[in-house]
Amino acid sequence: MSDHDIASLQHIHPTLWRASQLSRAQGRCVETGFAALSAELPGGGWPLGNLIEMLAPQHGIGEMQLLRPALGNLGGRSVMLVQPPYTPQIAAWANWGCAPGCLRWAQARRPADALWAAEQVLRSGVFGALLLWQERVRNQALRRLQLAAQESDTLFVLVRPVAAAVQVSPAPLRLVLRPGRRGLDISILKRRGASHSGLISLHFYPDVRFPEFDHAIMDRRALVAREPGHAVPDLAH
Repeated sequence: MSDHDIASLQHIHPTLWRASQLSRAQGRCVETGFAALSAELPGGGWPLGNLIEMLAPQHGIGEMQLLRPALGNLGGRSVMLVQPPYTPQIAAWANWGCAPGCLRWAQARRPADALWAAEQVLRSGVFGALLLWQERVRNQALRRLQLAAQESDTLFVLVRPVAAAVQVSPAPLRLVLRPGRRGLDISILKRRGASHSGLISLHFYPDVRFPEFDHAIMDRRALVAREPGHAVPDLAH
């Protein structure tokens, strides 16, 4: 198929793309705040109304810092945290320039209850963003969440363990997060369009230097203190 034919097809329907190309985003996106990351995402930002998976080896490595610019660019709409691993800190949230009254969170006794709550949040259409933390989620539940997300314009992020990378998922965007020297190293596991094999290194803490950086023994107290709302008692001493 010639370039002229491809251009004609894209003119007919913007969701058509070559396998070697980055697809065009369907619907709205919100800017990530990080040029290197945005350049690798369809539409140049976080897709709204879709399931976004972030796979991390542990909590509090910078996933909230990654979302910070987007959460502050939701036009004052509320943000819901479901099953957050740590207690949110309103003072830290306000220090980010976000209205304290816009932050909500819920802790469920059972994973099924957390999934149900997340689905209701998406279907309500009220919240600008939903962040959900879960250890294990069945594929059927993921499909339900993706369908519910598609009925909304919510920024929906599911944080799961790295081990979930082997599970098939309907999420159109899946990222693997790992601690970096001054922030996060991100691998794009899945996106619409061409695959991505490189590493995207984001700097959150330009003033923090680790001469002998070691993921296994690094003292993360200073970094956790900058995470927007995570109170970690065992690191507070």
